[in-house]
Amino acid sequence: MDESKILGLEQALASIQATPTTIELLRNLHTQALTEGVYFSTDPQPASTALDKFVALEPDKCALVYLLLRATGARHVVEAGTSFGVSTIYLSLAVKQNATSQNGTGQVIATENEPTKANRARQHWASAGDDLGKWIDLREGDLRETLKTNLPEQIDFLLLDIWTPLALPALRLVQPYLKIGALIVADNIISAIEGYGDLNAYLEDPKNGFKSTVVPYSGGLRVIVYVGYTSS
Repeated sequence: MDESKILGLEQALASIQATPTTIELLRNLHTQALTEGVYFSTDPQPASTALDKFVALEPDKCALVYLLLRATGARHVVEAGTSFGVSTIYLSLAVKQNATSQNGTGQVIATENEPTKANRARQHWASAGDDLGKWIDLREGDLRETLKTNLPEQIDFLLLDIWTPLALPALRLVQPYLKIGALIVADNIISAIEGYGDLNAYLEDPKNGFKSTVVPYSGGLRVIVYVGYTSS
């Protein structure tokens, strides 16, 4: 891994509040993910080659997501695309810290279709030093089924880091529960633009209630605010 990636990783880790054990775990996991390179797919079927890959948000994106959650006090979060659970660590850290500071409850609803990845994610969370597992509800299986029921009355944040054909179905399942002002972050919105066509069209239709901008991170990161349905 080159020096610029090492520097970026350390800057990202310096942005979060976590125990030394969790920081070291994240350092190791990000190093593995960065060494294998970025993966995304717009294929009609998910590529089997992705089953052994992290498919993880890069460190700078994870740091941004963590800071967005802390800044907004988000306590109820959905993650569409957990993979090996790297970004989930950032989400659950923020949710735990927000819930504790607000004397309230909180939860990250994570989704993963592949049992082997779900098992690896659980192992990583158990290795963290912040007792994160109790803040995570990992739902195995097709998210088009697992997100149909038992969602919080109000969702503060949605992370879309998923096989692109599932991004819009995930958003539409979660949308009825989004609070006004809820944030959605979609990864690789430029590099995977072909696969995100239906999602982009939905977001850009004013009547669906979203405003967004694309942040120039690697691959493009779309940051979206739910402003509510409009009649025009």
